[in-house]
Amino acid sequence: MSARLTSILLFVGGAISLFSVRTIVSDDAPASAFRARRILLLGQKADTHPATTHEYIAGIRLIARLLQDQNQFQTIVVQADSPWADGPELLDGADGVVLFLTEGAKFVSDDQARFAAFQRLAKRGGGLTCLHWGMGTKDSGPVAGFVSLFGGCHGGPDRKLLTEELNLIPATKPHPITSGISPFIARDEFYYALKFPESRAGHTTLVTAQIGGSDHAVAWSWNRPDTGRSFGFTGLHFHENWKRLEYRRLVLQGILWTLNEPIPHDGIPVEVNATDFELPSQVDSSKGGDEVKR
Repeated sequence: MSARLTSILLFVGGAISLFSVRTIVSDDAPASAFRARRILLLGQKADTHPATTHEYIAGIRLIARLLQDQNQFQTIVVQADSPWADGPELLDGADGVVLFLTEGAKFVSDDQARFAAFQRLAKRGGGLTCLHWGMGTKDSGPVAGFVSLFGGCHGGPDRKLLTEELNLIPATKPHPITSGISPFIARDEFYYALKFPESRAGHTTLVTAQIGGSDHAVAWSWNRPDTGRSFGFTGLHFHENWKRLEYRRLVLQGILWTLNEPIPHDGIPVEVNATDFELPSQVDSSKGGDEVKR
């Protein structure tokens, strides 16, 4: 038997911390026996939205908490604020990525080396997940490149959104991501009339909401032509919605599906503690410099 050191990055107290975990493996074990798959959870500091909305870091920390029971993964939580110079290197070592940050479509294509790293991740079959503004861009330029990777985008000057209490209806055809999720009502800022690939082969609408008399996709999955998988959900403007079992289950199962993990027919347990929803108190100068509950 021998010991190997595995480096893991975690977001701790506003900084990225690096530490090592000692893993015991058999001397004759293949490399794949001790190399856990890595999921990058990418968030950013608060943007200009009000407190308790767009709580990216708190959100990805909660996702990391949900992934704790999936011990075949290394969960790497990163505050990916610009210029995120080490991004391409981290992406090249990842098996999947989750975007929960500001203008994700713009973020992906802002830097050529970063965009190329996302393309390499997709080409080797990596899992790609985007949540809320993590699928967005104000300008139309990044839309096509992002759609080619994630399968959907809330982008361009014609993008549409609605903040309202809506009925959310999972697709009637069973899909692993919607296992254990029944129709439910939620108030959120939902993006709709999204940009999707021209060819919808392998593209599945998972959850719809009726807006303006029409059913619109607010969550989707995509078996990409490169054999990888992508998942997106337009909700999660409000941090409070993480308290909904349906939200936690949809997001967790979506991430795991992109990594080709089996999903039980009744869904994965997603119980957490009340403290997992808490937001740290901090002074945010971008929101007037007052101490806010974030």
